[in-house]
Amino acid sequence: MLAPPALVTSLRLSLRSGIVLNLLYLLAAVLALPWVAWRKLSGGRPVAAPWTRFTGAIERLPAAAAPRVWLHGVSVGEVQLLAGLAAEIRRQAEAAGGSVDCVVSSSTTTGLEVARRRFGAEQTFPCPLDFTWAVDRVLDRVRPDLLVLGELELWPNLLTRTARRGIPIVVANARMSPRSAAGYARIAPLVRRMLAQTAAVVARSPEDGVRFTTLGAPHVTVAGSMKFDGVRGDRAAPEIATLRTLAGLPDDAIVFLAGSTQAPEESLALEAFRMVEQAHPRLRLVIVPRHVERTDEVAALLDRVGVRWQRRSRLDHDAADPAARVLLVDTTGELGWWWGTAAIAFVGGSLDGKRGGQNMLEPAAYGAAVCFGPHTRNFAREVETLLAAEAACVVADGAALCRFVDRCLADPGWAAALGARAAATVEAHRGATALTAREIIERLTLGRMTR
Repeated sequence: MLAPPALVTSLRLSLRSGIVLNLLYLLAAVLALPWVAWRKLSGGRPVAAPWTRFTGAIERLPAAAAPRVWLHGVSVGEVQLLAGLAAEIRRQAEAAGGSVDCVVSSSTTTGLEVARRRFGAEQTFPCPLDFTWAVDRVLDRVRPDLLVLGELELWPNLLTRTARRGIPIVVANARMSPRSAAGYARIAPLVRRMLAQTAAVVARSPEDGVRFTTLGAPHVTVAGSMKFDGVRGDRAAPEIATLRTLAGLPDDAIVFLAGSTQAPEESLALEAFRMVEQAHPRLRLVIVPRHVERTDEVAALLDRVGVRWQRRSRLDHDAADPAARVLLVDTTGELGWWWGTAAIAFVGGSLDGKRGGQNMLEPAAYGAAVCFGPHTRNFAREVETLLAAEAACVVADGAALCRFVDRCLADPGWAAALGARAAATVEAHRGATALTAREIIERLTLGRMTR
């Protein structure tokens, strides 16, 4: 029987060829086939382009006259951040008299949908699964000069096959929670080998930077969180005015928006709304589920409760119902604008401890009075920043959410001050995207010179 050090050495040698990983991935893929089929046939959100991602058979991208940067983000949030980063990369390159061609991949249907809107269909493709043949084929067809991975997208074959071609790899807005670091520490030799392939890790906080350095990343810098740059804050934006008109929101309406919600957060938001709706006739509730395929489930909840409500998707064709005080948003890609209508905001995925929270900086940037549950590990640094500035509130459960909404309505001065501190805090922490773009352009230039 191999001793542990010998076993690690043997695994590392096998991983270089990718054979062991390919076999493990194939086993996992076979076991996952019933789940993939169920997702497709059940009417839920399907797995994104499974065959294309398995084979890597994306459309060949046309040759680029400028250096090409491949940016990868798992889902909607990461893709939106990378869209802002791509714009800043292009801006800095143009200021220096050059240009950069940015293309993007994603691993989810919603991420690909947003990527097509932000980058264009011809610049968007599904990220390959981490099989050697799929990664190699995508690299052949994209021909990038640099790869940017959003946050913590570390896949052994993708890293190894990309670095083997001399293509620099940058991890942007890099985050690693204490729990992730502890898990990686258990396979530290393999993680060190993966991180050794990176040209730069641009961390969102000093704590994240230390964790990446400890696990072997050779070049780590701290730029702050790009999420502060990736949020809007202009309530006068025409997109927001359009949504208000579509929804029939009066100028004096007070919007309570529950966004990126998961079950049972919609019912808790509805309970908070119903508790105060009679005393506050100007109050409107907007519900935006995290996953659009759950809107029928939420619609059934609204019907059972008996409130007057309307669907966002019908507003493009039908006039808004002036008597409806609840709006269910069943479209994708609009939440960033809907937050701009809100005076009171609850950010979902944060009450049950399973999801780790969603982006609370979006409503904060607009100066809404923001609350969220206690389970926000995905945004730990951002939450810490907001709470330190007394710019948001944590609600432990449905009862606490009811109290928060009631206080905002009973004491609008308190709510306005909370929102003003939130907007000021977001503004004070912008700038990480520009620093990250500078790091990428520097690595891109070095990569071009040495390849």
